[in-house]
Amino acid sequence: MRNQARPAESNAAAGVRDAAGPGSGDLGAADVRDVAAAGVRDVAKSGVVDMSGSGVGDAAGSGGSRRARVVGLVFDVADPDAAHAVAEAVGEIDIVFGNAVMRVGPQDEPRAIIDEYTQVNNFGTTRLLRAFGARVRPGGRMLIVASSLGTLRHLAPVLHGRFDGLGSLDEVDAATARWRDEVADGRAQAMAWPGFVNIPSKIAQVAAVRAVAAVRRDILVAAVCPGMINTPTSGLWWDVRDAASPAQAAEALLDLALGEIDPTHHGELVRFGQVVPWK
Repeated sequence: MRNQARPAESNAAAGVRDAAGPGSGDLGAADVRDVAAAGVRDVAKSGVVDMSGSGVGDAAGSGGSRRARVVGLVFDVADPDAAHAVAEAVGEIDIVFGNAVMRVGPQDEPRAIIDEYTQVNNFGTTRLLRAFGARVRPGGRMLIVASSLGTLRHLAPVLHGRFDGLGSLDEVDAATARWRDEVADGRAQAMAWPGFVNIPSKIAQVAAVRAVAAVRRDILVAAVCPGMINTPTSGLWWDVRDAASPAQAAEALLDLALGEIDPTHHGELVRFGQVVPWK
């Protein structure tokens, strides 16, 4: 799945003028509905490529009244030029959600899927950060959905230097490409890389957030872990019957998007309002 969203002119009472967010599947749709219910008048959301239409249309607030007009805008985050084209069309913005993800399951061979996987999950993320990084107004937010696996503590110490202390998105892309190539040609199997490609991928996403946060100090740039969610993607790996629904999981993202900015969250991975240590 691949997706994104674009801005909207907002309700002044909500304190938000524009909200753009790449939303992947159910969580992305829930994000848009919640931002709409918070008082933003118009929210443009790109959908996943195979999206059935959930979350695209007139979004209603909790009382059933219409709070926002949601306009579908579909583009492929794996396309090197798509994010910049959308950002140029959108202009300045206040909130950006990044939640693009390619679904993979235990049966997928990492060597076979790693190129497309990184194009969507990782290079798609850095393309989004580049495209919108200079367009977020002071006081705005750029939030990238990651997971609690996105810390160096889930990586062998010998590999920490691959993603720690990277100073730019170019450096993050180079580190990601190096890992991708090692997986693709089989070298990763003889190294200390985890077999679960989601771990290095999420670490690279958080590294990208940290690199941007070091430059944009006038906005909140953070990675966010919404916890386990009952979605088809998670269900391929875990028993998610008791996990939070996408609507429940979206609450943590909404808190970061619309609540008061906590400066301790800047450049960090945040889970339910608490910073998850990078290492």
